[in-house]
Amino acid sequence: MRIAVTGSTGLIGSALVRSLRGDGHQVVRMVRHDARARDEVRWDPSGGGGTDLRALEGTDAIVHLAGAGVGDHRWTSAYKETIRDSRVLGTASVAKAAAALDTPLKTLVNGTAIGYYGDTGSTAVDESAPAGEGFLAELCQEWEAAAEPARAAGVRTVFARTGLVVAPEGGAWGRLFPLFKLGLGGRLGNGRQYWSFISLHDEIAALRHLIDTAEVAGPVNLTAPTPVTNAEVTRAMGRVLNRPTVLNVPSFALRAVVGEFSEDILGSQRVLPTRLLTSGFTFAHPEITEAVESALAENQAR
Repeated sequence: MRIAVTGSTGLIGSALVRSLRGDGHQVVRMVRHDARARDEVRWDPSGGGGTDLRALEGTDAIVHLAGAGVGDHRWTSAYKETIRDSRVLGTASVAKAAAALDTPLKTLVNGTAIGYYGDTGSTAVDESAPAGEGFLAELCQEWEAAAEPARAAGVRTVFARTGLVVAPEGGAWGRLFPLFKLGLGGRLGNGRQYWSFISLHDEIAALRHLIDTAEVAGPVNLTAPTPVTNAEVTRAMGRVLNRPTVLNVPSFALRAVVGEFSEDILGSQRVLPTRLLTSGFTFAHPEITEAVESALAENQAR
């Protein structure tokens, strides 16, 4: 297959590119600058018309993963707008390009997030649940709506709502691993909030499953089937890394450091991957300890 990927230098994108190429697929990396390599295609995430449609002809699927980091900066009004534009305008640009190709694109897998559901407390939710409230929930609704040009053109469009990816190279766990290795890890807030996680291995396998499974469209949660509390995450990290976990970060301290984003860190999301499981996907790491062990092993192997 010929598969185009945006966000190919990020945590998930780079791992996906390695996996696809390792199995002999042709991967085209969609980049913001002029193409400098044979595997690059220029695209314009602002939707200004700079996408090279001719170079995308013959593509079977696009996996859209690009977007500004949610936890990379304090959520000022300006940065929240940057987050929104990078996702909404970027998705609209990809969707319009997919709809404009002379050779019809088969599949668009659009990476979104479980932030769609807002704070669910201890209530388990799946893809049948409505959107929640708050900045991320509202963003996810706009984000997914921006893919309408592709769906309206007959492109099978999948929204991969990803949870917290367990990997030491980036994302939330990229910050946790160094702290726990130093023995400085601990609960965040009261520790009772649910974290819906997925190992990087399972994230990549799930994305590839969505590319290949023609009967799946619409929202699909990419989370392990056993969401756990932050306290359980803390115990698993300490156990696997063999480090103490007696420290904890009070809610007020977290709010002082990261601002509004702390509400999402301290919020609870108990999300289940119902559609992924019913479509035949099998998790390699359904439990949090397995996911942490996998992340540590992959990191040590590099």
